[in-house]
Amino acid sequence: MTRASVTRILDAAAGGKNHFVADREAVRRYDLAAPVTTAAARAVLHYLCRVIRFLAAEDVEQFVIVGSGVPSGLPAGRQLHDVAREASAGGRPRVVYVEHDPMVLAGARATIEPADDLVRVVEGDVREIDDVLDDRVVRTFLDWDRPMAVLLVSTHSLSDDEYFHYVIKRIRQEVPEGSYLSLLQTTFDAVPPELLPAMHDLLAMTLPGHAIRAREEVAALLDGLVLVDPGLVWVPEWRPGGHGTACPDGPPDEPSASGNYGAVARVP
Repeated sequence: MTRASVTRILDAAAGGKNHFVADREAVRRYDLAAPVTTAAARAVLHYLCRVIRFLAAEDVEQFVIVGSGVPSGLPAGRQLHDVAREASAGGRPRVVYVEHDPMVLAGARATIEPADDLVRVVEGDVREIDDVLDDRVVRTFLDWDRPMAVLLVSTHSLSDDEYFHYVIKRIRQEVPEGSYLSLLQTTFDAVPPELLPAMHDLLAMTLPGHAIRAREEVAALLDGLVLVDPGLVWVPEWRPGGHGTACPDGPPDEPSASGNYGAVARVP
């Protein structure tokens, strides 16, 4: 409760309720350094919504969302699994949230699972991808003969590029043909050079170990994947518009103010 986490910071900045004083204080500090935190958080949520809506329209009806924090900053009754259901032609997509934050796990298991038989919340960490893919619920709740989408939201915890490559390799090996992989990556590419030292110091203080990557580094990690248009872009630039009722408009005026790159790839 006394240490901020990136998922709870995202939730606090986006107007959700799953956070503590430490997370709100981190948002305040980031806003003092660069007053775009709230807009950036909402841009991330809008991106996730658009990705899910796009994939559901592509007849994907299974989603594994890793490290989103099960955000509560969306309109009431419009969480990410609601977005999938709203956009699905069949109307019954299955969603697995993979989380390691105890607060997120407890809250989601108490409020979502009992009310929705098409959603499961699994304890896991992208840094232990083998355990995630071998989890009993993940293996039995999903149909591994049908396409699925894996959304990697917590890539900030993958500080080792070699292991990041391994995560992508393992997912590509496991998911059925016709599946998709999406990722989100924090960057300081748009931070003015004179502010970079302060931002790095603030990051080390609030979120030690949080991985920041330049665009060329993210592109290298995606090498060999077939990216869906428009490719690797600032998250507000990924198929803007068409958010639906679950994801109201409101991305930053400057796409780079989102501080995050996003991409979606088809798995051959």
